[in-house]
Amino acid sequence: MRSRETLLRLHRFRTEEKRRQAADIDFMIQDFMRKYDDLDAQVKFEEGRSGVSDPAHFNYSLTAKSARARRDNLMRSIADLRDQLNDVQLALAIEEQELRRAEMLAEKDAQGSGGLMPIQAAAQGMR
Repeated sequence: MRSRETLLRLHRFRTEEKRRQAADIDFMIQDFMRKYDDLDAQVKFEEGRSGVSDPAHFNYSLTAKSARARRDNLMRSIADLRDQLNDVQLALAIEEQELRRAEMLAEKDAQGSGGLMPIQAAAQGMR
């Protein structure tokens, strides 16, 4: 019985950790998108100011060129983060399944022994 409670706590911790990871990665993606938009606006401003929008042109603004390179690098980072987010979401789904399975086993054990799990006792106390 004690090992089941430990197993439940472990699965809950892992599930919450995956949720935190997904939220952190999602926040980073949103932050990078804001930075990307800022750099894009900076590139357009510099191109408008100099009148040259072709990066291969000899008179293209160095500021626009460096902002364009940073912007492109951010887009690659965003793509990598999206891949990581997909991996974490998949791991989260698997961990949630494991948690549900462990909770069902714990409920089955509690019903078999006649005792109530703390979750069930709290739910009955609310009724």
